[in-house]
Amino acid sequence: MTDHPLKPETKAKLEQVSVATLATALFKRGLRNQVIQDVRPLSQKGRNMVGPAFTLRYMPAREDRNQLIEFRNPDHPQRKAIETCPPGHVMVMDSRKSAIAASAGDILITRLMKRGGAGVVTDGGFRDAMNIAKLDIPAYHNRPSSPTNLTTNEAIDINVPIGCGDAPVFPGDIVVGDDDSIIVIPAHLADEVAEEAMEMTAYEDFALEQVQAGETIIGLYPATKEENLEKFAEWRKANKR
Repeated sequence: MTDHPLKPETKAKLEQVSVATLATALFKRGLRNQVIQDVRPLSQKGRNMVGPAFTLRYMPAREDRNQLIEFRNPDHPQRKAIETCPPGHVMVMDSRKSAIAASAGDILITRLMKRGGAGVVTDGGFRDAMNIAKLDIPAYHNRPSSPTNLTTNEAIDINVPIGCGDAPVFPGDIVVGDDDSIIVIPAHLADEVAEEAMEMTAYEDFALEQVQAGETIIGLYPATKEENLEKFAEWRKANKR
């Protein structure tokens, strides 16, 4: 686990910024592959999912190890992960980018929600996706998938470094998802990235208002004309931003 716990004030900031803005802030720091690819929200929640990562890793299933009887084992890693994911954390699953078989279904995700999970992400698919979409917990996947995970995947490791949609995810990294996509922020960068993203968002909101009013983007976005920075300073005062 990380020795950089998520501060409440950092969480509050990350709840107010877009994944796209966060991606630019991380790009400035040389991190270009932190967005989880080919994963989308089951339903739009109108709020950001924010929390430290708690991970589950799947590997290719070997048939003799993956019969339905495995689910009777109380220590089955998939079930155990659902029952041990700490409240406020986002459960992130490495499903090998395969939605051939499901990573979980609505009963398990409901249990995760009832235990206080902040969200759930897989680069595979969920079964009963139409029911998960109606839950309050934010959920992200590649596409609906009906076959049980035992068909092709074996849950093998809990809370270890994983890859999810080509993004590296370490336990305790800060996962942020909006109604578009998801990004993984290295835990030690969360505070500074959140603060910078808040600043970037203020300017982006100003710039969008200017464009909606008919202004050109040249010299405005990015701000290469001093007059636009002066206008922005006035806008910030007026809008208490």
